[in-house]
Amino acid sequence: MLNFTRSRNQPRPSRSMPFGGMEYADPKRKSNVVGKILLAATLTALCILMLKQSSNFNTPSPFSRHEPGVTHVLVTGGAGYIGSHAALRLLKDSHRVTIVDNLSRGNLGAIKVLQEQFPEPGRLQFIYADLGDAKAVNKIFSENAFDAVMHFAAVAYVGESTLEPLRYYHNITSNTLVVLEAMAAHGVNTLIYSSTCATYGEPEKMPITEQTPQVPINPYGKAKKMAEDIILDFSKNSEMAVMILRYFNVIGSDPEGRLGEAPRPELREHGRISGACFDAASGVIPGLKVKGTDYKTPDGTCVRDYIDVTDLVDAHVKALNKAAPGKVGIYNVGTGKGRSVKEFVEACKKATGVNIKVEYLARRPGDYAEVFSDPSKIDHELNWTAKYTDLQESLRVAWRWQKAHRNGYGTTPLAMAS
Repeated sequence: MLNFTRSRNQPRPSRSMPFGGMEYADPKRKSNVVGKILLAATLTALCILMLKQSSNFNTPSPFSRHEPGVTHVLVTGGAGYIGSHAALRLLKDSHRVTIVDNLSRGNLGAIKVLQEQFPEPGRLQFIYADLGDAKAVNKIFSENAFDAVMHFAAVAYVGESTLEPLRYYHNITSNTLVVLEAMAAHGVNTLIYSSTCATYGEPEKMPITEQTPQVPINPYGKAKKMAEDIILDFSKNSEMAVMILRYFNVIGSDPEGRLGEAPRPELREHGRISGACFDAASGVIPGLKVKGTDYKTPDGTCVRDYIDVTDLVDAHVKALNKAAPGKVGIYNVGTGKGRSVKEFVEACKKATGVNIKVEYLARRPGDYAEVFSDPSKIDHELNWTAKYTDLQESLRVAWRWQKAHRNGYGTTPLAMAS
């Protein structure tokens, strides 16, 4: 038997052994490192497996896929006065709703009300974004499966538009182009567009029909007409279903008291007459300033067609239901009856129970004397007619919300919107 022994002075083998031009580390030294790597790899694999097996990982967001029997509507400007009321109606009608708003004029409080009313998953989502950011808008369209767009988002004060015309052309005309391009790129083929009677300017004949020439006299009306022209030009060579609704003067609020109008305090000077009346009735301002008493109207003040917001959103829903590929519908949305500013103020006094102080001033730039609609086309084609036509009652409902919300929807940190 041979006994191989190593003398004390025999050198130890080196820590690495050459083989085929390569060196391999001693496994005894590396065993701990390899074990740690294997453990990490095993844990990672388990995590991935668990994620894949979870419903959230495998199931995409309901907003990202089309679902039979469910209409997913993008509501731009859905945190605003009219947009929030439209979103409420769409949700009540079991539609899926995505609201996009930059909150420059809208209220996050309105979004919170809608979320509280419809908390179920897949019903409502809010995305904080600016429609002037084409990259952001394209991303929104790429991540969501929209069936239709209701485009409300816009600055909308005649007086302000005469002071800041470029802002109006950018916000209304340019932003509409961004939305339209995104719709075309992502195959969204139904558009309900929020337009205005301001596109008609100051017509020679009343009432205004859809054939009345559009000759706007202020940047607000001009910007809206430009947006309409862009939509109509694009629709000529596409299968897009287009409905353009030209509003008259909007008043009122949700009859159940969930939503109302809460404009920015700094915009009171430019706001709707109803807001000014309520501010005067609640003592926020000392009285009401009526601008213009020398118009060619029965009492010298402007005459307008006041449409309740509940009727207005009903017109949108009927337009959505009737929208057809390759077809364009253009409709006036009004009551067909004109009321003077003085009549309006008297109705507001009765609705609020406050003897509002009134101061009469010179005309406001960009205003027109008399505007009221002929709504027969929308009645005939969409079976829509205004139901809330009692001016005093519409103001009473809106005043009820105003009294219950002295600070509007309150102040909510913008960080919560993301």
